[in-house]
Amino acid sequence: MKLGELAARLGCTLEGPANVEVTGVAGLDEAGPTEISFLANPKYIRKLKTTRAAAIIVSPDIPSGDRALLRSDNPYLTFAKALEVFFPPYRPPAGIHPTAVIAPDTKLGRHPSIGPYVVIEEGVEIGDDCVLKSFVAVYRQAKIGHRFLAHSHSVVREGVRIGNDVILQNGVVVGSDGYGFAKQADGSYYKIVQAGTAVIEDNVEIQANACVDRAGVGETRIRRGAKIDNLVQVGHGSDVGENSLLCGQAGLAGSSKIGRNVVLAGQVGVAGHLTIGDNVIATAQSGIPNDVEANKVVSGYPAMDNSQWLKCAAAYARLPEMFATYRKVLRFLEKQDAGS
Repeated sequence: MKLGELAARLGCTLEGPANVEVTGVAGLDEAGPTEISFLANPKYIRKLKTTRAAAIIVSPDIPSGDRALLRSDNPYLTFAKALEVFFPPYRPPAGIHPTAVIAPDTKLGRHPSIGPYVVIEEGVEIGDDCVLKSFVAVYRQAKIGHRFLAHSHSVVREGVRIGNDVILQNGVVVGSDGYGFAKQADGSYYKIVQAGTAVIEDNVEIQANACVDRAGVGETRIRRGAKIDNLVQVGHGSDVGENSLLCGQAGLAGSSKIGRNVVLAGQVGVAGHLTIGDNVIATAQSGIPNDVEANKVVSGYPAMDNSQWLKCAAAYARLPEMFATYRKVLRFLEKQDAGS
């Protein structure tokens, strides 16, 4: 593909020769003379002098030089779209593999692609253009929208409701039993029936081996556009807001309410029955034991304002020196008291 044609497809302004042949996309360090790359973070601007890329996707404020540039208001997003040009998503052909086990009353939309050893139980409804890879299981009475993509070994449990354009990566479980047990007089635990459900709205992606538990009563809900990373646990009765990101190994205890556009970085833990406001960012390994107001950045355990946590972390690194100074002062004062 010629660079000029690619610029037009991506909606970029081209600065440089339009007839250069482009064959792919790569990072700044790896790109060769027939590949394009991108610069999203200005701190890497020095790499524009050393990269071998045929052209670089940059923001409008990057100075012009002797390199071909594709100017975009959002270089990272444009790079993502460029990847799709050269590596379009594969969709397997429509059809139902003979080893699939599908209940007679299942309602499948148009053009389904059902892989080997898929199991679909009674009363299930799935919309148009679904792709269910091998060993996917959909339990009874689940309702799923259009363009559903479920990778191998993902599971949709009974009565779960899923919207349109949802992706489940390998090993995802949606609607597993919530962690509900009542302690008995003899110290043992009695399982509480998890009679609720889980609801996944449109344009949600849940990545590998993440779990979204069903509610004991009512529902667990993942709202439109949310993205859930690998190994995330969403406890029963939780509500995750629109376009929020739950990063790897984050965990929500039951009945957590997460606002819109929230980012919980890796290994963030949220105690149960809490509310986290819109636009909150919790940095990696934060532990959140209390509600968090909207628009806050929090860190540490117990989670506090990020700027305060940075000061605490800096002081913590100096504690041995501070303690040694304290002991010297203490000994000096003791000598003063002894001599008086």
